[in-house]
Amino acid sequence: MKSISIPLSVSLMIVTLILGMGFGYYVTPEYQSSKYETMGNNGEMLGEADRNLDLRYINSMISHHRAAMLVAEQAEASTRPEIQKLVNDIKTNEPKLIDDLYEWKREWYGDTRLVRDPVVPYLGSYDSSFDLRLLNVLIAHHEEGIEMTKEVRLKTSRTEIIDNADAVEAFLTSTLKEFGGWRSEWYTL
Repeated sequence: MKSISIPLSVSLMIVTLILGMGFGYYVTPEYQSSKYETMGNNGEMLGEADRNLDLRYINSMISHHRAAMLVAEQAEASTRPEIQKLVNDIKTNEPKLIDDLYEWKREWYGDTRLVRDPVVPYLGSYDSSFDLRLLNVLIAHHEEGIEMTKEVRLKTSRTEIIDNADAVEAFLTSTLKEFGGWRSEWYTL
């Protein structure tokens, strides 16, 4: 029986490793990064229109809704009735939206993995500028969500994703105006 030389063995292991990593990336590229960590070329959040585009959108939208919930937890410190109502609305509505997105993941992709929570800005202690910091975070958060919905509508062909993007964008646009109004009313900038 003839044995393989050590350099040939090492070379085969390296080639196998590289091929395995390449195959793993091809099968699951949506888990390589999230929109909160890095953006694609030309400022794209979702990357190219490939077979995993809708899954990346679903994961990003789950993360987007979770970010709203995490910011709302901090916003409970506010004493303004408008903010308290907003916090209650987020705590009531966002979990259902997230559940619906997870259902699509399971149905369409057989994917039961949880999306990790995003890192959200820390608003600090409640003081006279707390609500201003909160509104600035919410406005930036909504603008990012609108960009994501615009991008996915250009790239997807799935009706459910387009309908979701339309609904999300309509909601974000209307509340963005409301937040801007509160900021102008409550603060002299």
